Amino acid sequence: MKKFIIKDQQGRLDKVVSELDSSISRSRAKNLIDDGKITVNGQVKKPKYQTQESDEIIVTDVAPAVISLEPENIPLDIVYEDDDVLVVNKPQGMVVHPSAGHPNHTLVNALLYHSPLSTINGEYRPGIVHRIDKDTSGLLMVAKNDAAHQALSEQLKAKKNLRKYVALVHGRINEDSGIVNAPLGRSPKDRKKQAVISDGRPAVTHFEVLERFQDYTFIACRLETGRTHQIRVHMKYIGHPLVGDPLYGPRKTIAGNGQFLHAQELGFEHPKTHELMIFSAPLPKIFEQTLNHLRINNHPRP
Repeated sequence: MKKFIIKDQQGRLDKVVSELDSSISRSRAKNLIDDGKITVNGQVKKPKYQTQESDEIIVTDVAPAVISLEPENIPLDIVYEDDDVLVVNKPQGMVVHPSAGHPNHTLVNALLYHSPLSTINGEYRPGIVHRIDKDTSGLLMVAKNDAAHQALSEQLKAKKNLRKYVALVHGRINEDSGIVNAPLGRSPKDRKKQAVISDGRPAVTHFEVLERFQDYTFIACRLETGRTHQIRVHMKYIGHPLVGDPLYGPRKTIAGNGQFLHAQELGFEHPKTHELMIFSAPLPKIFEQTLNHLRINNHPRP
């Protein structure tokens, strides 16, 4: 733990911390602030907080784990591949890229063993254009070179991609379809969670009911934006949290391997040929079995 008292330093909190301690970069300072590891006068502030004279800053700095990004011979379910792009069906339980909590055995480790990857997205995220959560299964597009990565990223930014998910949620949704338009950001109550907050980043989720059961609803979701935990938070926000979600769902739920959320369809324009490409991936076995069980034992009310 390190303690600093502000005297002449003024400016954004992340900038000031990096100036007070040369061993902490500004980007790391921002991450520490976001994780609640830096407080000002005993309170968690945002990175843009403007420091004031006599502020007491305490840094609880946990040294980052050493990550050695090594290729690993881990089997991949490759749906499509050419010289520029690769589409992979990620299994539930696999982390997409290395981090302090998951230094190896990730999708990136497996991809590095299989193929060269783009370098645009930083040292620990080569090839990764977009990501899905550890316990979400389904399709991801991967860039094998920087030109492809740039083109695919621009499509994401322009909202030209197709990203369709299916999910099982608690409760019966009576509407056949709907739109959740609610800004998302880090929860002020729990730094590990995202939440709907007034000054969050814009987030839009379209949903459509596929099948209703007595206590659950099977839905399809289409993303306009790709915020962290977007579908999980949006569905909880409208009173229908995902089944099996350990972070946002109720304690009483259907046991599985985490949230019942699957990235089923993915579409994009090929970065070189400009051909529209659409891919789909079947439901994981446990997801299909759970739906079949509900069809037999959780009939919708007449």
